Amino acid sequence: MRLSTKGRYAVMAMADLAKNGQVDGVVRAVSLAEIAARQEISLSYLEQLFARLRKGGLVQSVRGPGGGYRLAKGANETVVAEIVLAVDEPIRATRCTAQASPRGCMMAGERCITHNLWEDLGDEIHRYLAGVSLEDVVMNRTGARRRAQSEVGVAA
Repeated sequence: MRLSTKGRYAVMAMADLAKNGQVDGVVRAVSLAEIAARQEISLSYLEQLFARLRKGGLVQSVRGPGGGYRLAKGANETVVAEIVLAVDEPIRATRCTAQASPRGCMMAGERCITHNLWEDLGDEIHRYLAGVSLEDVVMNRTGARRRAQSEVGVAA
């Protein structure tokens, strides 16, 4: 399973927005041109992604001088799975077209022998991404680092 550039770039851009959308505790709008330059993503591609992110309620646009985008809610409340889903990126590992469909990926319409394995993997990926916030990404608290930090917190 691979996450396409659509999902990957949306997460990169949102993490950039979370990191650079506050200066000394003051929320500011960040232009897509700034994000495009820092993350080396095409500006026109970012415009398409941010239209979907705005429609999904994850960002707010700010017009006028100093305009750009802000997070619609805190970085600690925005999870990676929401971002990926907002840009219409499915989080699944099966090759079947519809995850909930009883129709499988085989020529005769049945599910392949490994379908449940890949479906379960897709569920695990979704669960993981739903447990990681933008704040976690910006603070480098993902995966093993996150577990290690929470173990240190418990031991203290």
